[in-house]
Amino acid sequence: MNISKLFLTAAKQYPEHLAIIDSKESISYADLEREVQETAAYFKEKGIGLGDRVLVFVPMGIDLYRIVLALFYIGATAVFLDEWVSKKRLELCCQIAECKGFVGVFKATLYSFFSKELRQIPVKLKLKKMVSSNLSIAEVEPNTPALITFTTGSTGTPKAANRSHGFLKHQFEALMDKIEPQANDVDMPALPIVLFVNLGVGCTSVIADFKMTKPDLLDPAVIAKQIKLNKVNRITASPFFIKKLSEYGIENPNTFQGIEKIFTGGAPVFPREAALYLKAFPKAQSVIVYGSTEAEPISSISAQSLINTPPALPNGLPVGQAYHKTNLKIIAFSEKAFPSISPQELDSMSLENGKIGEIIVSGPHVLKQYFKNAEAIRTNKIIVNELMWHRTGDSGMLIKNELFLTGRCSQLIKNQEGYLSPFIIENQLQNITGINFGTLLSFQDQHVLVVESPLSLKQLEPLLVDIPHDKVVILNKIPRDPRHNSKIAYAQLKIILAKE
Repeated sequence: MNISKLFLTAAKQYPEHLAIIDSKESISYADLEREVQETAAYFKEKGIGLGDRVLVFVPMGIDLYRIVLALFYIGATAVFLDEWVSKKRLELCCQIAECKGFVGVFKATLYSFFSKELRQIPVKLKLKKMVSSNLSIAEVEPNTPALITFTTGSTGTPKAANRSHGFLKHQFEALMDKIEPQANDVDMPALPIVLFVNLGVGCTSVIADFKMTKPDLLDPAVIAKQIKLNKVNRITASPFFIKKLSEYGIENPNTFQGIEKIFTGGAPVFPREAALYLKAFPKAQSVIVYGSTEAEPISSISAQSLINTPPALPNGLPVGQAYHKTNLKIIAFSEKAFPSISPQELDSMSLENGKIGEIIVSGPHVLKQYFKNAEAIRTNKIIVNELMWHRTGDSGMLIKNELFLTGRCSQLIKNQEGYLSPFIIENQLQNITGINFGTLLSFQDQHVLVVESPLSLKQLEPLLVDIPHDKVVILNKIPRDPRHNSKIAYAQLKIILAKE
């Protein structure tokens, strides 16, 4: 098999369809197929082949997908690092990946002169170079690594998801089930993996004109213009991206009348935010997908169903029923690793409906391998006979097959009644007029409420009487994750509090 065959099949069926449109250029499926094969021939000429790892430092665009598909085509492995990774972290990841090749934009190539680890990569590949050839596609085993992506963590051994050709095929099928892309769709996918799915069905992907490394600078008016110009009918993006467009659409009615479907995931979406989607995109089916790097999707819920939830979220944030190929259990909280246990032991750990615990999942689209990180496998996986379960690190409960999230296990605060969920309190804070964003932390033996608000402490206190806390801290900006700009960066927040 070879995962790039999905794209090649679509290119044969829809050669004249536009594959990718970005802010500067566009390319048809026929032209992209030719360029993928010519890029693959160039890589082979430079000595890159089956099993070789190539570090790819190219932003989301036509070049990125041409290069990655070319690497898949010859059976090589594409290695990705986030654009915002620090120099120290980058060099540590390079040591682990032991790449044979490196390809990047000019800025990344220039940077490589100042990095010992990047200089030591033996084969430097040119971004635009292609060679005419009739090179045949490499046939590989399903477990052959295709894509390695490092996480954004800042400490410890970097955790790298090792996606094989077989795994990507299962993930493609799972996302196909959820998104149901059609060959005539014009999608705006701000989630890079979704663009691969689009390339497998023959539809058009419009790359949003904004820097993923600087999401705060996103200009929704620019994006709206792109959507109208290219007749986009589907958007697949992070909650931050969809929320920014929603706010713009509400201020400028009828802007997004052509949008038929919205899919978002990667961070929590609370009912108030879901209501914005429905108001800004009145003709669209809006779906929120719950998943992770290791398991995408796990479950999903419509925005309409979400806004019908009681505002206080008494059971947690509803995220719908599990995807039909996902096995899902709730197990008792434990900091212990369970690398290998019996079915009976798993049953004894499993909790009944209505009990909060850790969410674990298994299925063909659930990642089984990390790259050169036995500790990550030991702590994040549970092997029962030959079945591997993934520990999500998220807490939640099941009620009549509906999954409810209560936040990260590590963030729950134990008290006499059970657990306080900062995740649920974040929703409560969002519903208070005068508070933009906030959370509850257990910090230095105190329950600390941290909020973004223009209000003074004196004005805030009467609004917070129903939330248990010892102290309130007002910040101009609560740090978010760099990938989606939606989730709170709790470790970074604690560093800020320590300086207050």
